[in-house]
This record gives sequence, structure tokens and C-alpha cells, in this order.
Amino acid sequence: MKDIHIGMIGYKFMGKAHSNAYRSLPMFFPKAAKPHMSVICGRDSKQVEQAAAQFGWAEHVTDWQDLIARPDIDLIDINAPSNMHKEIALAAVQAGKHLFCEKPLALSLADSREMLEAANQAGIVHMIGFNYRFSPAVRLAKKLIDSGRLGEIRHFRAWFLQDWLLDPHFPLVWRLQKEIAGSGSHGDLGAHLIDLAHYLVGDMEEVIGMSETFIKKRPIATEMTGLSAKGNQNGPQGDVTVDDATLFMSRFENGALGSFEATRFAAGHRSTNSFEINGSLGSVKFDFERMNELEVYFTSDEADTQGFRRVLATDDVHDYMDAWWPPGHTIGFEHTFIHEMLELVNAITEERQASPNFEDGVKCQAVLEAVERSIEERRWINIADM
Repeated sequence: MKDIHIGMIGYKFMGKAHSNAYRSLPMFFPKAAKPHMSVICGRDSKQVEQAAAQFGWAEHVTDWQDLIARPDIDLIDINAPSNMHKEIALAAVQAGKHLFCEKPLALSLADSREMLEAANQAGIVHMIGFNYRFSPAVRLAKKLIDSGRLGEIRHFRAWFLQDWLLDPHFPLVWRLQKEIAGSGSHGDLGAHLIDLAHYLVGDMEEVIGMSETFIKKRPIATEMTGLSAKGNQNGPQGDVTVDDATLFMSRFENGALGSFEATRFAAGHRSTNSFEINGSLGSVKFDFERMNELEVYFTSDEADTQGFRRVLATDDVHDYMDAWWPPGHTIGFEHTFIHEMLELVNAITEERQASPNFEDGVKCQAVLEAVERSIEERRWINIADM
């Protein structure tokens, strides 16, 4: 089985996560094609050189166009800022490269659709980075729903709560600028909730939402690394042009009701990514801060012992866990990316489409923009009208 030679564009938070996944994959999933970490690309020559040495890439470059043109590269991994996704992806498609792109797929639904159409016409494998699908406990929830053990799904409620922007003096990083990020907590955090809803429950029919930007101006950032930054609180300030918090409700095509909350202003919540699903025969609850656990409730239990039970999804019967440690020995955030890249290399090897792919990115973008339109127009928006 031949190696898959990768060119990765981006080298910070997600770049580190992806690099770790590529490096770990052959050790724990030796039957999969081996990802060869060929070239890493970034705009800052000194920083990308340091990243290459730290992460284990064979080469480093600063020109992504030259990287895409190289005949020795099979796959382009895009984890650069969101405003670069479309341009890089379309160039990679034209060069016939397989694609992995972090979410959001693009800054607009129209751009996302253009990327999907181009990728499908080129016949390449394409995948989008919704890593939370690859938690074994989430996969267990999916099995319980698909098997009918929860009955007819009635409710999906989800919340992604963080607090890293509470300080009004925290600098104006790129994630707070609409022209680069597309949106704030809605597109960054809410996108994951939307994808989990699509994956677990199905497509949405209509949405209505509201949002708020609590801190309107922030100091200009002088240095940015991942989710940290430096800036002079007494220096010049810039406008925050994205949402700090967005909430919306939805109706699913299958009749289920949904509620969603994404915020970076929930004090005490470092990264609370949670959902609860209620069906006619039972319920499940998940919190990524306890990612190895799924709380499960069945109405068929005897009345005197009914209640949510904690299932530790670390046994061999749970997805991916036969590759890891003995039962009860938990895994972490980084493992979701390893499982994600396993799906990617398997899809390339098996000459099939990956899941989730750009189509899922388009569906997510449609909901994101429908919520934004509903906020602007103060009404329900049908997804089919997007």
C-alpha cells in the first residue's frame, strides 16, 4: 500500500492537531495507508521552519501555489484562516489533489457550493474537518439512534460554551474579524453543533436565531498563536465584526425540534461541547469535556431503577477502541483527529468519498447563513430557500 504524500497549508492550532494525527496513525492503525508528511507551508518563514522541525515535516515552504503545483504531493490539507480556504481549494482541485479542509468550508454559502461542485467534477476525495463526529461516545449515540433503540427522535439540544474572550482587553485576533473568519462563535463553535445535529438527527427545515457582540472594540493584536494573543491594551483598538454569542432554534425535516447555543462568554466553561437527544424510547447526553462517556436512558428499564446510566465508551465494541488501550483507559481530544485522518486515508485508498465531505460543509454553511438571515430579518428562515 503506497504512502499518501501530504502538503499542509497552516501550522498553528489545527496544524499541530493534524500533524500529530498523521504521525500517530501508522503506529495505531498499521493497516491503513501511511500518511507521509512531505511539506508544510506558512507565510512566516521562521515560524513555519520551527513548526516543520517540531511537528516532523520533511520540508517547509512559504508559497502555497508552488506547493500545490508539485507532482509529488497527493493530498492538500488546508487549515489556514477561513478567508483562504476557497482560493487554495480551487487551485488544489485544478491540480488534481485530494483535499482536506478545516471548517468552515468557506466564508459564504455560494463559495462553499462552488468548492463542492469543483471537487466533484474533478473526481477527487474531499473531506471537511468536523472532528467531533469521531469520538467513540458520539459514534455510540449514532448507533443507538440508527438502530431505533431511542425510538422516534423528538428533541436535539446542543450548546458549545467557552470563556476565552471574557477579558475586554484580549486582543483583536483574526477570529474576531468577519472578513477573515466569516463569523464568530456561530461559525466557529456553532458549526460543530450543526454538523453533529445533521450527523445524528438529520437535515433541518427551518431556523430562527438571535446574536450579540458584547465587546465592540478590542486592542489590535501584535502577536497571535492559536487561541492566545498579545496586544497593548492602551494602544489602538479595532472593531469586533463578528458575534460573541448566537442562539437559534430549528425544526428538523423529520419533525424533531432543536435548540443551539454558541458563546465565548460563558464564564467557567473552557470548552463545553454538549448535546442531549430525546426520543420516544430513550435519551442520550454527551459532554466533550467528559468525551469518553455517554449518558443513556431507556424507558424500557424497570420503574424502580430507571435513570440515566453512564456508559464508558472505551471497550472494543466501541468504534476505534480496539486500536487503543485496555477498557477503561480513556482517550483525548487529539484522538478525534487521528480517527478523522484514518477515514481520510481509507477513503483515498478505497477510491470512495470521505465522510464528512464538502457536501456536509455546504449543508452546514446553509444553516449558518439561514440563522444569520433570520437574525437580520427577525423571522423564521426555510433552509430550502438558501
